[in-house]
Amino acid sequence: MEKTLYSKEHKAVVERLKKARVKSGMSQEEASIKLGRSQSYVSKIEAGQRRIDVVQLKKFAKIYSVKIDSLIK
Repeated sequence: MEKTLYSKEHKAVVERLKKARVKSGMSQEEASIKLGRSQSYVSKIEAGQRRIDVVQLKKFAKIYSVKIDSLIK
């Protein structure tokens, strides 16, 4: 499996994550506050510049009120 941040799979997860945030009506800043992180952290994830581990993904799913599998399918 390719370990680059720019793999098709990574880009797809990032796009679904961004869509979930927008659908929830949340800004990057609001999401960052709920995550206890900086806005630039959310921005870098959505830009595909940062890897997302399963624990982080679970937190994103929780604050966006979506099932985690909807982000990784």
